[in-house]
Amino acid sequence: MKKVAIAGLALVVGLGLAGWVSAQQNGDDAKFQKFLDNFWDGYFKFSPTAGTLAGYPKYNDKIEDPSNGAVEKFHDSLDAFNNELVAKIDRMKLSPELQIDHEMMVDFLDSVFIDFEMLVPWEYNPLYYNEILINSVWSLLGKNASPLDARVKSATERAKLLPGLIKKAKENLKTPPRIYVETALAQLPAIINFYRVEAPGLAASAAGQAAFGVEIAKAATALEEYRNFLQTELLPKSTDNFRVGDAHPRLLRNKTQGTLAINEEVVARSKADVTNIRRAMGLVCLPFFKIMYPEVNADQIVAQRGEEAGLNVVIQGVLDKFKVERPTRENYIAQISATAAALKDFIGQNQLIDLPDTELKIEPMPPFARGLAWSKLVGPGPFEQTGPFTLWIQPVPDDWTAEQADQYLGEQNHLFLELLTAQKVYPGRFVPTALSRQNASIVRRMAANQALLKAWPLGLAETLILSGYGSYDLRMRLFQLKLFLKNAIDFQMDINIHQGTFSKDQVVNYLTQFGFMTQAEAERRFTEIVLNPGEAAATYVGFQEMLDMEKDYKTLKGDAYNQKEFLGKLLSFGPIPLRLLKAKMAQ
Repeated sequence: MKKVAIAGLALVVGLGLAGWVSAQQNGDDAKFQKFLDNFWDGYFKFSPTAGTLAGYPKYNDKIEDPSNGAVEKFHDSLDAFNNELVAKIDRMKLSPELQIDHEMMVDFLDSVFIDFEMLVPWEYNPLYYNEILINSVWSLLGKNASPLDARVKSATERAKLLPGLIKKAKENLKTPPRIYVETALAQLPAIINFYRVEAPGLAASAAGQAAFGVEIAKAATALEEYRNFLQTELLPKSTDNFRVGDAHPRLLRNKTQGTLAINEEVVARSKADVTNIRRAMGLVCLPFFKIMYPEVNADQIVAQRGEEAGLNVVIQGVLDKFKVERPTRENYIAQISATAAALKDFIGQNQLIDLPDTELKIEPMPPFARGLAWSKLVGPGPFEQTGPFTLWIQPVPDDWTAEQADQYLGEQNHLFLELLTAQKVYPGRFVPTALSRQNASIVRRMAANQALLKAWPLGLAETLILSGYGSYDLRMRLFQLKLFLKNAIDFQMDINIHQGTFSKDQVVNYLTQFGFMTQAEAERRFTEIVLNPGEAAATYVGFQEMLDMEKDYKTLKGDAYNQKEFLGKLLSFGPIPLRLLKAKMAQ
């Protein structure tokens, strides 16, 4: 009886302790949730356009204030939020899932501090203002699904504030990089056209259409004056200093959130990858080359010129022959859309991964968004439960010469475009992003790990080839290798541009000589890497982290390893930091 009584007492104490721990967690969880509510409100009060895009409507009638006083005030509030998060909320007392969210918020705050303390875009980047100038109204009229009258009313209030924002932009911008100013100038005609033509049409049936029309016309006039300011005053003062320098390592660590030493281990891996991938491409190309160029002794070329130069001749010679089968300017986007549909069917029929029910619409990128990236995924905001997904793809630029367009489309021939579509379009970032929306955590939606979302499709590319996509055609294998080579070189160029001393000529030369890009594509890629520091490198870093996780997972599972299970599990925890994902995958 005594033993039973003691056991019963232990059970009661245990249950009581568990209840006390649960109560403590509930209290700490509530404290953390209150912090999140206060933080998001303060964050979107300073960045109301970002709030509208995120589905946080409270400040839909406000616009950003980049004046010194407002910036300093918000920076002070960031310090207070950071102190509360780190010093006053004990992460270890939170429930397990919120412990992850807490760690992600630390990273998110760090990303905001990078902007405020190192990048300072409102002083050096006119594209910062372009984003607000277009999205402040477009986010309400072209994306938001709430009642039209309410949206137009908010858009009218924002339009009233646009001339004031433009005045502050003129005061703040001093000596930005020339490439930033040139890109902003290239976008502005389309932004002005949105205000002159598209916005009035979108608001035509609203009760407040007349008042909106008055304010939108004033905004368009202010935008014309702003374009003149950029052209005549700011461009002559711009510089060639496009590197982010010391901010880049911190920025890249923040984007990837992994365990690998980027400037040591990942750099070494990229160099080895470039060498090994080029050799593998040479092995695939050699029999093609001998058939395509029977009068040329390929083995002699390699012997005479050395391995690197010989590989360049053999691989480039074969790639040149494959450039014939390519899309045209007119059917470029349609070709990508058809390829995405074929990829979706193949993945579904072969049950390679579980696909979301959500549909993806593919459209040409609006002119106001062009110049920054090849594609952009537009979907429901983190605070929105549902909504459509659209992937914008930049068409062949209208101002390119026939020769530039010919080079570009030759680079993106039918075979390479299939694999590029798999990485960038479908499944691309869309599938992991759509699946991540099943996670209820706002933090995981707002602070999603970009390296995972961008790298995951590369892991699937190998599965596609091994599963027979392209009917085991060696040409498909060649262009898969070219895609992997592109990502390794993208990483190197991101590092060498922003942390190193590479000039545009050096980058373009490397991309064309070692990456087999055309001149037109290499120049476009240089611009993208300059304008999006860390983005190109993040994909490769994320992929290396994924390869390490796959290796460990194979060891853990042994003969029971299944790639579909592995790829699915990678996304099952949501887009959390790679360092945390590694621990989850090892369990």
